Amino acid sequence: MADGLVLGPDGLHRPAWASVHEDLRHYYDTEWGLPVRDEHGVFERLALEGFQSGLSWATILRRREGFRRAFAGFEVEVVADFGPEDVERLLHDEGIIRHRGKIEATISNARATIALRGLDGLGPRGELGPGADLADLVWSHRPERTPMPATAQDVPTTSAESIALAKELKRHGFRFVGPTTMFALMEALGVVDTHLLGSHRRGSSQVWTQHGSPA
Repeated sequence: MADGLVLGPDGLHRPAWASVHEDLRHYYDTEWGLPVRDEHGVFERLALEGFQSGLSWATILRRREGFRRAFAGFEVEVVADFGPEDVERLLHDEGIIRHRGKIEATISNARATIALRGLDGLGPRGELGPGADLADLVWSHRPERTPMPATAQDVPTTSAESIALAKELKRHGFRFVGPTTMFALMEALGVVDTHLLGSHRRGSSQVWTQHGSPA
């Protein structure tokens, strides 16, 4: 066993959270931390991270297909058109987390995602320019270096960049986008790499090296 990691039967080191159940191992090995740069993919993960707030990721992961069915595959334009009747429908859908605030936030976040497309510049100084979208906004908060955690206790829960991202998204009308949730989003999308040192996934995203510098 490496410090902070669990050696699996396949000879690969993973953090404890990804070593308990097969679905979490598969998610860790094949998805978590790999770069997602398209608007649709970022919107889906933004929605799921919002629903995850206060819950375990396993709870959300095991309902992801239910969420996809309930929210029309997270197609932004379709979700943005949801109305009060859809909210009531979703509050009775046992395939998702039935939380009115999070459901309504997902719908309003879809509308905010569309609104971003029409802006000449997304940042406070207009640095992203015309044609930028939600994915561009999130990735514009990539730090100069990524953390190098040896144990789970070394992994931060927020950063200066996640605080700035949360502030910027709220400025554009997004909800359930606090700094901790945004840091988790940045981890999931590969904007930062918090794989533990010695993990077989460390540095595998082609965004960051194993040593925390840009690839």
